[in-house]
Amino acid sequence: MAKKAVATLQKGEGRSYAKVIKMVKSPKTGAYVFQEEIVHNDKVKEFFAN
Repeated sequence: MAKKAVATLQKGEGRSYAKVIKMVKSPKTGAYVFQEEIVHNDKVKEFFAN
């Protein structure tokens, strides 16, 4: 699945997307978990706001 995402990002429109990683604290265990997504550059601030 990672190969498909990388192949998609290598096209001409791939520069308008970014891979973002956010650290979130789990409510059950209290441990930190990393949440990764590939989002459009316009939506990066919205991703971190939530």
